[in-house]
Amino acid sequence: MKKIEAIIRPEKLIDVRAALLEADIRGITVYDVKGKGHQKDLMLQFRGKKIGIDLLPKTKIELFLTDTDVDKVVDIIKKSAFTGSIGDGKIIILPLENIIKIRTGEKGKNAINNTE
Repeated sequence: MKKIEAIIRPEKLIDVRAALLEADIRGITVYDVKGKGHQKDLMLQFRGKKIGIDLLPKTKIELFLTDTDVDKVVDIIKKSAFTGSIGDGKIIILPLENIIKIRTGEKGKNAINNTE
């Protein structure tokens, strides 16, 4: 089992989510986050003063998957979040020791794959 974390552009969330749903990947957690990679600071003007914003809005998604779905989901995220510009994001794949569904007590891949 694996946990996938992806940091993407906020405007690409709709595309990523639609592509995941089309592939029947339904379980997802989404966070609004701020971060900084290699992008330049965003310069805004407020009341005549220039303000540099170094932490830019990003979206973080998390998915819990069986090992067999990882490559497919990584490919989906890469294709649907791609713009070709600096700041497209990162995909992190982490080992997942166990997962337990609170309502039923199911563990492991049964807690992930159950569609109820």
